[in-house]
Amino acid sequence: MAKKPSFFDRLTGNNYESDFDSFEDEEPSVKPQVKGTPPPGAQLMQSSQEDVGAAQLTVDVYQTPSEILIRALVAGVRPEDLDIAITRDMVTIKGKRVEQKEVEESNYVYQELYWGAFARTVVLPAEIDVDLAEAFEKHGLLTIRLPKINKDRQTKLKVRG
Repeated sequence: MAKKPSFFDRLTGNNYESDFDSFEDEEPSVKPQVKGTPPPGAQLMQSSQEDVGAAQLTVDVYQTPSEILIRALVAGVRPEDLDIAITRDMVTIKGKRVEQKEVEESNYVYQELYWGAFARTVVLPAEIDVDLAEAFEKHGLLTIRLPKINKDRQTKLKVRG
């Protein structure tokens, strides 16, 4: 009898010849989509411009009628060590967590915290006003406020003679 593949092996898709069920036979589950929202994964994309070897920063992205908000945990990173680049339709966040070597490697029982470079590019679901964007960090939570461009706004233009 063949060895049962581990959860990690099944998750990563390693091929094993066994008599166990595979995930390929199952029908994909489809989440109901809220009207007016992009399909899952459409607004979050990893850019090929990001540093090779950098971890992907986890983010929450949500929107209100007037703005888009991005939140990310950046505990252990000083605000001046964060690099945030904004265009009208995309935001890139880069940074690096530097470990303070206070304990010898052999004395660790568990070592699960991530130390090193991270980056994330978020493709925005609407155009934003780059000049009015703001970012702040409090208790390790980075929040980026991105006001949407009001495309319905009109103004009167006077013609000079």
